[in-house]
Amino acid sequence: MKKRGRGIASVHYGTGYGNGFPDVSTARAEVSKDGSIIIYIGATEVGQGAKTIFCQMAAEILGVETYDIHFVCEDTSQTPDAGTAAASRQTYNSGNAVKKAAESLRQMLVERAQKHLQLNSIHDLALEDHWIYLKDYPKKRVHFKDLAGEGTLLVEETFTAQTVKMDEETGEGAPYWPYTFCCYGVEVEVDTETGEIQVIRGVCAQDVGKAINPELIEGQIDGGFAMGLGYGLMEDLGLSNGEIRHSRFANYLIPTALDVPELEKFIIEDLSSTGPFGAKGIGEPVMIPAAPAILNAIYDAIGIRFYEIPVTPERVLIAIKEAQKEEKHDT
Repeated sequence: MKKRGRGIASVHYGTGYGNGFPDVSTARAEVSKDGSIIIYIGATEVGQGAKTIFCQMAAEILGVETYDIHFVCEDTSQTPDAGTAAASRQTYNSGNAVKKAAESLRQMLVERAQKHLQLNSIHDLALEDHWIYLKDYPKKRVHFKDLAGEGTLLVEETFTAQTVKMDEETGEGAPYWPYTFCCYGVEVEVDTETGEIQVIRGVCAQDVGKAINPELIEGQIDGGFAMGLGYGLMEDLGLSNGEIRHSRFANYLIPTALDVPELEKFIIEDLSSTGPFGAKGIGEPVMIPAAPAILNAIYDAIGIRFYEIPVTPERVLIAIKEAQKEEKHDT
């Protein structure tokens, strides 16, 4: 018999290292001799879209297209430290560092343009497509390349997240900033004869602060849900006396495209007052509530609560038999 159930789970997640630990990112921005823009930062790209997001931020501030930004990262001979690609911190922390560096570079450009164009002030100067011009008189303009020829155009900026160590006695403090919020709703189908569980529908509502790149956000949600599904239903290292028995993909199962349902996604924009353009990181939050929502849906379907994961077909069948025995014993 196949039984269906629904479950929800939510999470609030503090991004960054937290608890007063120094959470620092540094970035450099430069206009090279040919007028191109280079961003240097040690932030590692692990598929979360950091390079794309940082390029978008810098391009927005400097009035160019994203493909005009040359991005240098993961090279310790050229890049300043930006901390780890962990704790869902890169969009917020390193994004703020990139934003600050781009803003400082913009200020340096307009100040140099003022002198080059012999203007009274920097007021009403605009940046567009590597040019700086006077809005009221666009013919009064200068190219980034000409300004770079007058001397180095390179700035470095650092952003440090604000966190407060929690009081060990009272538990009070402000250990994280910002917090992000995520909620999943899922529907599952449990086959009581085979123990197989199929997730047939999923809904996600994710607070992102500001959606810098909605497509990347949706990709993060898809990936996070797939990881949570595998965590809850399939992935088992098979530890026995300290030895990993499931050491290859033949016996360590992960979800495929056939296991993951089409997700309905709701991107919630609740701007962070200190985030770059209001953005928050969502790398880990999109994974955390997936397994709890699935387990709640299993409970709704068959009335059995599981406290150990993954909830494999074998464990489902054993739990059903034990519940049947207890039911007979009670009657």
